Amino acid sequence: MDGRQKQVATRGYLVRFAYLSIAAAVVTIGMKSFAYVLTGSVGLLSDAIESTVNLAAAVIALMALKAAAKPADNVHHYGRGKAEYLSSAIEGFMIFAAAAAILATAIPRLFQTEQLEKLGIGLVITLLATAINGAVGVVLLRAGRQHRSATLEADGHHLLTDVWTSLGVVVGIFLVLVTGWTILDPIVAIAVAINIMFVGVRLIRGSVRALLDVSLDPGSHEKIVEVLRAHSSDDITFHGLQTRESGQQRFMTVHMLVPGEWSVTLSHDLVEEVEDALNAAITDLNILVHLEPKDDPRAYDDYTGGIEVVEKVEPK
Repeated sequence: MDGRQKQVATRGYLVRFAYLSIAAAVVTIGMKSFAYVLTGSVGLLSDAIESTVNLAAAVIALMALKAAAKPADNVHHYGRGKAEYLSSAIEGFMIFAAAAAILATAIPRLFQTEQLEKLGIGLVITLLATAINGAVGVVLLRAGRQHRSATLEADGHHLLTDVWTSLGVVVGIFLVLVTGWTILDPIVAIAVAINIMFVGVRLIRGSVRALLDVSLDPGSHEKIVEVLRAHSSDDITFHGLQTRESGQQRFMTVHMLVPGEWSVTLSHDLVEEVEDALNAAITDLNILVHLEPKDDPRAYDDYTGGIEVVEKVEPK
């Protein structure tokens, strides 16, 4: 199995986690909605609304992962890896919609409180739903980090945020149960809405940053530079290094300068050696090396942007 086939197989495997997220969302929506019906608590309603967003986000994540799993074709030469970033951005905007719905429900309750019922049973149901979200969130987050899936990471973070907001709701409802102060119920719901807004901002900011072709992280960049330095000598230099990331895939281009009198075969063998070393240092790296004669002045001003690796580097 070559590198591209491995990437497609990995993306197909990640789709299973999206189905897990959908199943968890369906179960927790049912449990939290039942808890709201039993109690009439707007805090528990806000928790159920956020779980509804979880379901919609999980469906979008499934669509994004299926799109990203498709191989490159005649129209999408670099594949569809950026579909994951679109999914993350959409999820961020959906979180804002959920926060708005919670606020619209909670704010009127500040001025017209209602009697709450069966809070004990409602709290138990909510805690069970929270445990499910916590377990699934951890699984998604680990899978997202292991396979560098922006979609799964975003979904995992969202579920774990839901856990914390649910715990906040539980604490608030418990205080209502103990003190009898029903105004705490809408206050907790409003706090939940404000909290998840911050999550939405982080998701949108991260996805937009990735869609703008940000370079690889400093650690990956340093690994690339170290490989290039290890292959530099009086005859071989590099410049015009550029990197970017698209979902699971990583891309880099660099110009390799060699003596003009070298044969094509010799130069190509060296390029293959450099590419093998780069692939050993960083997984899922798509490499383009542009070979140039170092004694040709045109070889030094034919790239824009990127990070220039110094003209001469002492070999290690």
